[in-house]
Amino acid sequence: MNPPGSPAAGPLTPAARDRGVALARAARGGDTLALHDLLDHLTPYIARICHPIALADGPDATQEALLRVFRSLRSLRDPETLYGWVRSIAVREAVRTARRAGRDRPAELADVPGRDDPELAADIEDVLARLSPAHRAVLVLRDVEGLDEESAAALLGVPPGTAKSRLHRARTSFRKAWSS
Repeated sequence: MNPPGSPAAGPLTPAARDRGVALARAARGGDTLALHDLLDHLTPYIARICHPIALADGPDATQEALLRVFRSLRSLRDPETLYGWVRSIAVREAVRTARRAGRDRPAELADVPGRDDPELAADIEDVLARLSPAHRAVLVLRDVEGLDEESAAALLGVPPGTAKSRLHRARTSFRKAWSS
């Protein structure tokens, strides 16, 4: 169960966003209890970003992102930008973890189970696993997080045209694998 006001699933509520910003301010000021509460507060948000990119290694990516937030919190200039800053860290760590785990090379799309497979619930994750981390990342940022192309490109550190072409390829591959 998630603590009240935590950004578990879906968009952040204004109250959750305000709580996170207040915790970030206090933690940056040296309040260790606020730092602990901030990391607890951010964990579901980070996990929601990392899991679809790093798949089975999502928990590892989440931990790496939390460590990066912990180590870099003093570099956050404006606590109002907390969630964008954290999202950027989470995406980078998820892609890095997925690559390190050897998932950078997509599997053959012909190996995807058919729609009548009894384990349909696992199909989406199976299809995502067949995409490269870069394609999963842009797909999550655009279709799950709802970012525009420019924002997604900036988070991924690529030109907008690259993000757009990756998204097109990711969506095409996903549709092709899903309909197989």
